[in-house]
Amino acid sequence: MRVLVAMSGGVDSSLAAALLSARGFDVVGATVKTLCYGESPGTSKTCCGLEGIVDARAVAQQLGIPHYVFDLEEEFARDVIDDFVAEYAQGRTPNPCVRCNSYTKFRDLLRRARMLGCDRIATGHYAQIERSDGRTRLRRAADRSKDQTYFLWAIDREVLDRLELPLGKLTKQQVRKRARELGLETADKPESFDICFVPGGDYAGFLATRLNQEHAAFQPGPILTLDSRRVGSHEGYCRYTVGQRKRLPGGFPEPIYVVKIQPETRTVVIGPASALESRLVSVGELNWLGEPPDVGVEVSLQIRHRAPEVAGRITALTAERVAIHLSQAQRAVTPGQSAAIYEDDVLLGGGRIVGGSSCP
Repeated sequence: MRVLVAMSGGVDSSLAAALLSARGFDVVGATVKTLCYGESPGTSKTCCGLEGIVDARAVAQQLGIPHYVFDLEEEFARDVIDDFVAEYAQGRTPNPCVRCNSYTKFRDLLRRARMLGCDRIATGHYAQIERSDGRTRLRRAADRSKDQTYFLWAIDREVLDRLELPLGKLTKQQVRKRARELGLETADKPESFDICFVPGGDYAGFLATRLNQEHAAFQPGPILTLDSRRVGSHEGYCRYTVGQRKRLPGGFPEPIYVVKIQPETRTVVIGPASALESRLVSVGELNWLGEPPDVGVEVSLQIRHRAPEVAGRITALTAERVAIHLSQAQRAVTPGQSAAIYEDDVLLGGGRIVGGSSCP
């Protein structure tokens, strides 16, 4: 079976290629180019930077497998960067890594795989594929501290059926150990955590390169308390996100946070920590990896990558939205962020958070 392995130039994807090759797969390596490096200073060492292409090619040579570089800059800009800008412009906080996984790393990669006559695609993600009873399921990784299923809720079912994830049962320590034993050049390469097109995490600075400075997201507006009392002003709501404490007025008897962003009036609403707690979460832009669950089904919800999952029950479900009542209130349920929905350790699907409420 011929498999196209997405090789970012890191240790995880390098070992994924090596393990599949050792298992007898006809392995082809591929690295995606998503940025114009000459115009994107600081991106050379990110997960999809120029250094990654060089390292991936070196590992491919070590393994004796062919290696291709796919220029997906146009697709990446359309599906990931443009969406990132549009979400912030509307006062929401997106998760570009989910978009990148759903489109660039899987959908577009599968399309290239077919062109090369590959039956499957593979990545170095920490997650497990289970095939039984004619169904393909995506399970959490054995190493829960490295589990990446949260980023995979939006992949197509067709992608899931053709996916190999050889690292799902390994820990990060085991991955590095195996890579050293095989002499892979990337065995001790450090991980990258920055968003590739926002080096240093300066979101507002990046948005300024994409949005006209006259856009409402950069215009001054009021900072209001929950009872509509004006206590300050800001220089653009795109600089704020739900749960934020920085750049807020002082003089309150308790810590104050951003509770809501209202782009239509350029308003940032602030309040105490208690105002951030939600028991009912509404999720839209749904994608299910199997059949959608029924109303009343007990599930668990994860609303941030590093957040623990929390038990909940589906109280309403349409083609566009699902409402989940949580057993414990969650803090800073942020519109635009991803919500991954699980049954035990199986990823059912997910969507984008529309909002939360304190409904008991």
